[in-house]
Amino acid sequence: MKAVYILPFEIDAYDEVLALWQRCEGVGLSTADTRENIDSYLKRNPGLSFVALINGQIVGAILCGHDGRRGYIHHLAVHPNCRRQGVARQLVDHGLTALSAAGIQKCHLFIFNDNSEGILFWKSVGWIYRSDIHVMSKTIEGQT
Repeated sequence: MKAVYILPFEIDAYDEVLALWQRCEGVGLSTADTRENIDSYLKRNPGLSFVALINGQIVGAILCGHDGRRGYIHHLAVHPNCRRQGVARQLVDHGLTALSAAGIQKCHLFIFNDNSEGILFWKSVGWIYRSDIHVMSKTIEGQT
């Protein structure tokens, strides 16, 4: 296995991370994922999101943040050629460690119901699939 380096996700890496997200199945992108919105997210949640590098190339990324009470993971992705090498686990561990240091004791994530590979990964690293709650969303119009 090649050396994996985990570094904070800085906005300068946005284009490379976006290309990774676009390549990886199971990552749902929307207008919330523009450079400006990701920059705002990273500034609101400093030091909580990470990228994984092998040979200087970004091969993984995780967005991690919190609302002051609960942590949230978004867009965990690892390049298909670099899977099953512990990259995702390292990214998750870094995110959870950073959340813990911020005083956050519980973390949630969002995953598509049909993302069976993703669900298997999360279960394999100790996460519990909850069937007792559902996510509901609403687009807020008129924001400036």
